[in-house]
Amino acid sequence: MRIILRFGGIALLVAAIVILAVLPFATSFVEQWSRRDVELRSRLLFNSARDQVASLLQKNDATDLNALFDRITSDERVLAIGYCDVSGLRFPTKNMPASFSCEQAARSNTETFSTLLEENRNILVSAFPLRIGNGQMGHLVILHDLSYADRRGWEARNYLFLALTGVAFGAAALASIIATLVMRRWLASIRQAIESARTGTAGAPADDELIPIGQEIRDVLQELESSRRTIDAAHTDWNPETLRAALSNELSGSEVIVVSNREPYIHNKTEDGSIVLQIPASGLVAALEPVTRACGGTWIAHGSGTADRETVDVNNRVAVPPSHPSYTLRRVWLTEEEQDGYYYGAANEGLWPLCHIAFVRPVFRESDWRMYRAVNEKFADAVVAEAKREDPIVLVQDYHFALLPRMIRDRLPRATIVTFWHIPWPNAETFGICPWREEIIDGLLGSSILGFHTQAHCNHFLDAVDTYVESRIDRENDSVTFGGEETLIRPYPISIEWPPTALEGQKPVSECRRVVRERLGLPEDIRIGVGIERFDYTKGIVDRLQAIDTLLTENPEWKGRFTFIQVAAPTRSKLANYRLLQDEAEALAREINERHGSESYEPIKLLVRHHQPDQVFELFRAADLCIVSSLHDGMNLVAKEFVAARDDEEGVLILSAFAGASRELSEALIVNPYNGHAMAQAIDRALRMSQNEQRERMRLMRDQVRERNVYRWAGQMLLAASRLRKKQRIRRLIKAGRRAAANA
Repeated sequence: MRIILRFGGIALLVAAIVILAVLPFATSFVEQWSRRDVELRSRLLFNSARDQVASLLQKNDATDLNALFDRITSDERVLAIGYCDVSGLRFPTKNMPASFSCEQAARSNTETFSTLLEENRNILVSAFPLRIGNGQMGHLVILHDLSYADRRGWEARNYLFLALTGVAFGAAALASIIATLVMRRWLASIRQAIESARTGTAGAPADDELIPIGQEIRDVLQELESSRRTIDAAHTDWNPETLRAALSNELSGSEVIVVSNREPYIHNKTEDGSIVLQIPASGLVAALEPVTRACGGTWIAHGSGTADRETVDVNNRVAVPPSHPSYTLRRVWLTEEEQDGYYYGAANEGLWPLCHIAFVRPVFRESDWRMYRAVNEKFADAVVAEAKREDPIVLVQDYHFALLPRMIRDRLPRATIVTFWHIPWPNAETFGICPWREEIIDGLLGSSILGFHTQAHCNHFLDAVDTYVESRIDRENDSVTFGGEETLIRPYPISIEWPPTALEGQKPVSECRRVVRERLGLPEDIRIGVGIERFDYTKGIVDRLQAIDTLLTENPEWKGRFTFIQVAAPTRSKLANYRLLQDEAEALAREINERHGSESYEPIKLLVRHHQPDQVFELFRAADLCIVSSLHDGMNLVAKEFVAARDDEEGVLILSAFAGASRELSEALIVNPYNGHAMAQAIDRALRMSQNEQRERMRLMRDQVRERNVYRWAGQMLLAASRLRKKQRIRRLIKAGRRAAANA
């Protein structure tokens, strides 16, 4: 007992010394880091708004300047903003402290930062010199409330104190356990020696099961640390090579299976009987296919092409891509009845409008749901048939397979299932109208990791779980424990490959413009706008056409000088809402052309057909602007593709505030697609925007898309899966260690 107390006392004493030594430094470090973070935010805000503020100040446009300042202060950490010149403080926002004056800001010819004590709170005052066109010098002052930095410091101290205290008691307990084990082994050796002496036998030493178990845990912990270093080292330069290297290090020997409804390659018959290969116009395929090429494995999908059956082997498999095969495509066959109920019915008449709040009423039929469940079962059987191990990594894609994760979990309990929901997740109240809400949540919680595009969608899902099923939700860790299994809920904003394959071999921008103008019969000096997507009511195609009508009505000087090219690929034509949308768009385009056009001029060029990726990028490069006016969208990769296509760093992106991409591409002109007048103003502004401003905005957006590309998206999910597998392995080893200790 004295040995045990001695070990525990020493561990507690050392831990107490560490706590007292580390706490002040940790708190100070967090406070300094928080302040530097705020200074950096101020600098970024100023750099982003500088030119616009200077222009409005020169015009003395108080209305737009106040509106701009109000938008900037919508950031919860920005307290107030104003402009200081010789006349004092001008255009202050409503939260500007009443006692603040320009004399309290440390103003000079360079940026300055100072701290102001106001009402028992610290305020960081950032002052940036700003010279407007008439030579007048002033300062843009940005105020940040530093209270949260103080709170962060105290929280850091408290958390660190609790953590170190826990470590101290844990170390003491561990020391006591070690001492107990040593004593037990020592006494056993004495007993064995006594027995040997009494019987005259040597006696074999007892097996030590704990030593190999402890070594294996240390090995796994080292792998976890290596995984963390891999993520940190690669996060700024994700490409196929870094993804392959990361997966080779982290998932060596692991089996990866992708499941989606849409296949990445479709074989169709032509009228003359030959077979052609088509790459579908799908954001999911555009994002995930390069990833599957990078890591290999198996992709399971519905074989929908008219020649798909003729191009597979006896096991319904085909090696893809055809030119350089690197993975296997396994096709699943669906009857027309299954397709109608599962795909057109439950998925696209039910879940799609439910999740895209675009004011189209979802249709829920019990017969469709039975077919949806049956098709999910069919895909679960295919996953099990393709799995060569009991613990594959399965990437389940999108709303077609809400029930599939649970079905796979029941068949392959040790599988790591990463489900990504590519469309928005509605708020809990909206989701509550779904008759199968509990079954959908149960199915998705069969996942090890469940990903959405944005944190808002994650929050909506957690709210739905909290409302409709009995579970334990860890809001701090964003996880749900349901049926004894934990599911991590994470945001993974999807993106595109960088550099895009479709950009290879593209002509210079000027040549693309010439070719597009000649092909469509457009004058050499005409300005071009583009919109490219499927004919889907969530994309806001009709709304953008109406905005162009408003533009030409309110700004007739653009007649004959601006043409909008709308590319829309037909989709889901079996569904009435989609057919009606196409009819409405075609009629509206004719009406606008009749109202504003002439024999030699069409303001709207509506191209109703599928375009290959290289054709899409050619249009992007030829355009002066691109409109993405989604009424509701999880992400929208068209916006990122337009940015990636513009290696000349020109062109303007007009982007809906209701597309997930607007959270990342904030330098686009963000619009409300339901406000036709505001959209028309944004188009007019885009057409008049200077090249310098275009380049500044496009450069920032290209940096964002380059760094947060599809390889990072996949890498983050797969490396998270790897870390989760290692943690689960540690848990199994700990259980084995406990059993061994109990039997010792």
